[in-house]
Amino acid sequence: MGPHPAVADVRRAVRDALADVPDNALILTACSGGADSLALAAALAFEAPRANLRAGLLTVDHQLQPGSKHRAETVISLAREMALTPAEILTVTVGKEGGPEAAAREARYAALDEAADRLQAAAVLLGHTRDDQAETVLLGLARGSGPRSLSGMAARSGRYRRPLLHLPRTTTVAACHAQGLTPWDDPHNEDTRYTRVRVRRTVLPVLEQELGPGVAEALARTAALAREDADALDEWADSAFQNCALSDIGESVSLTVTELEKLPPAVRRRVLRRAAIAAGSPSGALSATHVLSVDRLITHWRGQKAVDLPGGLSAVRRYGTLIFAISPIA
Repeated sequence: MGPHPAVADVRRAVRDALADVPDNALILTACSGGADSLALAAALAFEAPRANLRAGLLTVDHQLQPGSKHRAETVISLAREMALTPAEILTVTVGKEGGPEAAAREARYAALDEAADRLQAAAVLLGHTRDDQAETVLLGLARGSGPRSLSGMAARSGRYRRPLLHLPRTTTVAACHAQGLTPWDDPHNEDTRYTRVRVRRTVLPVLEQELGPGVAEALARTAALAREDADALDEWADSAFQNCALSDIGESVSLTVTELEKLPPAVRRRVLRRAAIAAGSPSGALSATHVLSVDRLITHWRGQKAVDLPGGLSAVRRYGTLIFAISPIA
């Protein structure tokens, strides 16, 4: 008799995600001890030897709850039982900038990046599921930040791979149960102070109730389509940026207005964002409102003054050229 269907689904997802990894490479999986990451760790432990790969595990102790160190040690014990090695606890200190969720995420990824570099890992697997993707799309929709935000999480992003994005959370829970694994239920997953928890516990259930089942699947499908569109527009914008750029040196970037005027708004605004970042504006602080203000120097030119941008930059139009530089522009 073969494995339980849920176990088979998770293993197949991991097998597909590792198909292009060279022999003997090290694959790490991030594991909190929850159902998603625990099912992923078990699947990696099963699949890696069969693909001639080495497999290890990382668990991050955010030090945000009593007993977090003990829970991290429990995860490491499970990793050893699964023959996942190396198995490490990454202890981090979470700041406050950007709110608790963003600060914890930043600290977690910084620790994972450091460990992956140190251990020379070919990839790091993350246990995000289709339900996580649906929540991410809804959060992006609420922010109103465009198709890139609606595209959710990528199945692959640099060293990170998310094999379970097409599987529902019920599959990982069933896979753990079938293998005798007891997931840890993080109390933070019930804490309604966190926006994502409110989406998970309140918003998605209401949508399912009012619109019928399949909302999470539809949102995940929307994310995949939005990602294809956003990728295509980004590629177009990359090419257009090269065509428009008169200079891209140091702290000054200049673009030809006549070339910018030929572009559709979605592409042109991407070019403007790239130019601002290339000139030194922090990407995290550069909002859609900033980009739209710069765009009006092209679409509604009335001889207006420079537009101030994050990072001490200004964008100004002069003699058919749009210039991004540190303020003041001489």
